[in-house]
Amino acid sequence: MKLVQKLNIPSNYFYHKIIDSVLYDIRKQTGTDVTEDQLDGFSYVKKFNNTTSAKLLITKLVPNEAYHYETQSTQTKFLVSYDIKAIGDHETELTYEEHVEAKSWMRQVNNMVVGWLMGWMRRRDFRKMLTQIEESY
Repeated sequence: MKLVQKLNIPSNYFYHKIIDSVLYDIRKQTGTDVTEDQLDGFSYVKKFNNTTSAKLLITKLVPNEAYHYETQSTQTKFLVSYDIKAIGDHETELTYEEHVEAKSWMRQVNNMVVGWLMGWMRRRDFRKMLTQIEESY
């Protein structure tokens, strides 16, 4: 899924909203406090429920410009990127991309079908989240 959207907020505000969320998740999952400076290359295990977990690795962090990560489970690798471009003082262009790589052919087909069926809902929910971030400014 790829989504490009203009936001009526400064790029540094949006970037820090993402980073605050990441730092909160790390603290919640690991009990460790880390700083933004420690995030690039940082990895930890994220538990989704009592039986499911995955390794999360922050693969790229450029202040006010980019946040990329991958989540790897035993069956799939989920790659996500937030690329942030300042258009003006109070306008930002966000390019959000996600890609799923499966270890088996059947899992890949399943991911494609589910992604196609659920894609519109995910886009809608993601846009709602972006609107809420804009409104919080």
